Amino acid sequence: MRGISITAFAIALTGCATQPPAPTRSAEAQAEFNKLIAGKTAGAPITCLQHYRTNDMVRIDESTVAFKQGRRVYVNHLIGACSNLDSSFYALVTRSNGTGLCRGDIAHVQDVSTSTIVGSCAIGDFVPYGPS
Repeated sequence: MRGISITAFAIALTGCATQPPAPTRSAEAQAEFNKLIAGKTAGAPITCLQHYRTNDMVRIDESTVAFKQGRRVYVNHLIGACSNLDSSFYALVTRSNGTGLCRGDIAHVQDVSTSTIVGSCAIGDFVPYGPS
Protein backbone atom coordinates (compact mmCIF):
# COMPACT_ATOMS: atom_id res chain seq x y z
CA MET A 1 0.00 0.00 0.00
CA ARG A 2 2.82 2.37 0.89
CA GLY A 3 4.51 1.70 -2.49
CA ILE A 4 1.35 2.80 -4.30
CA SER A 5 1.23 6.06 -2.31
CA ILE A 6 4.84 6.89 -3.15
CA THR A 7 4.26 6.08 -6.82
CA ALA A 8 1.12 8.26 -6.94
CA PHE A 9 3.02 11.12 -5.29
CA ALA A 10 5.91 10.79 -7.78
CA ILE A 11 3.49 10.87 -10.72
CA ALA A 12 1.73 13.95 -9.33
CA LEU A 13 5.07 15.69 -8.74
CA THR A 14 6.21 14.93 -12.30
CA GLY A 15 3.05 16.54 -13.65
CA CYS A 16 3.90 19.75 -11.79
CA ALA A 17 7.43 19.86 -13.22
CA THR A 18 6.40 19.93 -16.88
CA GLN A 19 6.99 23.00 -19.03
CA PRO A 20 4.17 25.55 -19.33
CA PRO A 21 2.30 25.47 -22.63
CA ALA A 22 3.85 27.40 -25.50
CA PRO A 23 2.50 30.93 -25.86
CA THR A 24 -0.24 31.50 -28.41
CA ARG A 25 1.20 33.41 -31.37
CA SER A 26 -0.14 35.05 -34.47
CA ALA A 27 0.49 33.19 -37.72
CA GLU A 28 3.13 35.77 -38.66
CA ALA A 29 4.94 35.44 -35.31
CA GLN A 30 4.81 31.64 -35.51
CA ALA A 31 6.28 31.76 -39.03
CA GLU A 32 9.14 33.96 -37.78
CA PHE A 33 9.76 31.58 -34.86
CA ASN A 34 9.74 28.53 -37.17
CA LYS A 35 12.16 30.26 -39.54
CA LEU A 36 14.60 30.98 -36.67
CA ILE A 37 14.66 27.40 -35.37
CA ALA A 38 14.44 25.57 -38.73
CA GLY A 39 16.99 22.75 -38.86
CA LYS A 40 17.98 23.29 -35.23
CA THR A 41 17.54 21.14 -32.15
CA ALA A 42 16.60 22.55 -28.74
CA GLY A 43 19.08 22.12 -25.92
CA ALA A 44 18.60 22.25 -22.17
CA PRO A 45 17.46 25.68 -20.91
CA ILE A 46 20.08 27.93 -19.36
CA THR A 47 19.48 30.75 -16.89
CA CYS A 48 22.03 33.30 -18.15
CA LEU A 49 23.33 34.45 -21.50
CA GLN A 50 26.69 36.24 -21.69
CA HIS A 51 26.45 39.85 -22.88
CA TYR A 52 28.42 39.26 -26.07
CA ARG A 53 25.67 36.86 -27.15
CA THR A 54 22.87 39.41 -26.73
CA ASN A 55 23.77 41.79 -29.57
CA ASP A 56 21.46 40.42 -32.29
CA MET A 57 17.94 40.30 -30.82
CA VAL A 58 14.85 39.33 -32.80
CA ARG A 59 11.37 40.03 -31.46
CA ILE A 60 8.93 37.19 -32.08
CA ASP A 61 5.96 38.55 -30.13
CA GLU A 62 5.25 40.29 -26.81
CA SER A 63 6.21 37.15 -24.91
CA THR A 64 9.18 35.82 -26.91
CA VAL A 65 12.51 37.19 -28.08
CA ALA A 66 15.48 35.41 -29.60
CA PHE A 67 19.18 36.20 -29.64
CA LYS A 68 21.16 35.01 -32.65
CA GLN A 69 24.83 34.13 -32.52
CA GLY A 70 26.17 32.52 -35.64
CA ARG A 71 24.17 29.35 -36.31
CA ARG A 72 22.88 29.17 -32.73
CA VAL A 73 19.70 30.87 -31.52
CA TYR A 74 18.78 31.46 -27.87
CA VAL A 75 15.00 31.74 -27.42
CA ASN A 76 13.66 33.49 -24.34
CA HIS A 77 10.05 33.20 -23.23
CA LEU A 78 9.63 36.36 -21.18
CA ILE A 79 8.00 36.17 -17.76
CA GLY A 80 4.85 38.19 -18.30
CA ALA A 81 4.23 39.75 -21.67
CA CYS A 82 6.18 42.93 -22.45
CA SER A 83 3.28 45.13 -23.52
CA ASN A 84 3.83 47.19 -26.67
CA LEU A 85 6.93 45.21 -27.68
CA ASP A 86 5.31 44.60 -31.07
CA SER A 87 5.63 48.25 -32.11
CA SER A 88 8.60 49.51 -34.13
CA PHE A 89 8.51 52.73 -32.07
CA TYR A 90 9.60 50.86 -28.96
CA ALA A 91 12.76 49.03 -27.88
CA LEU A 92 13.43 46.37 -25.26
CA VAL A 93 15.89 47.76 -22.73
CA THR A 94 17.48 45.41 -20.20
CA ARG A 95 19.63 45.94 -17.15
CA SER A 96 21.62 43.25 -15.45
CA ASN A 97 23.89 43.16 -12.44
CA GLY A 98 26.41 40.67 -13.74
CA THR A 99 28.29 39.60 -16.81
CA GLY A 100 25.19 38.44 -18.61
CA LEU A 101 21.47 38.66 -19.04
CA CYS A 102 19.83 36.28 -16.57
CA ARG A 103 16.45 34.87 -15.61
CA GLY A 104 14.65 37.39 -13.44
CA ASP A 105 16.42 40.47 -14.85
CA ILE A 106 13.90 43.22 -15.55
CA ALA A 107 13.29 44.36 -19.13
CA HIS A 108 11.50 47.59 -20.01
CA VAL A 109 9.76 48.50 -23.23
CA GLN A 110 10.86 52.04 -23.95
CA ASP A 111 9.66 54.61 -26.49
CA VAL A 112 12.70 55.30 -28.68
CA SER A 113 11.87 58.97 -29.20
CA THR A 114 10.89 60.03 -25.67
CA SER A 115 12.57 57.35 -23.51
CA THR A 116 9.24 56.80 -21.74
CA ILE A 117 8.77 53.31 -20.32
CA VAL A 118 5.55 51.83 -21.71
CA GLY A 119 5.79 48.24 -20.45
CA SER A 120 7.94 45.80 -18.56
CA CYS A 121 8.52 42.11 -17.94
CA ALA A 122 11.22 39.79 -16.65
CA ILE A 123 13.71 37.66 -18.54
CA GLY A 124 12.98 33.91 -18.50
CA ASP A 125 15.22 30.94 -19.22
CA PHE A 126 17.12 30.80 -22.52
CA VAL A 127 16.54 27.76 -24.72
CA PRO A 128 19.51 27.24 -27.07
CA TYR A 129 18.76 25.92 -30.56
CA GLY A 130 21.74 24.64 -32.45
CA PRO A 131 22.46 22.77 -35.70
CA SER A 132 21.04 19.24 -35.68
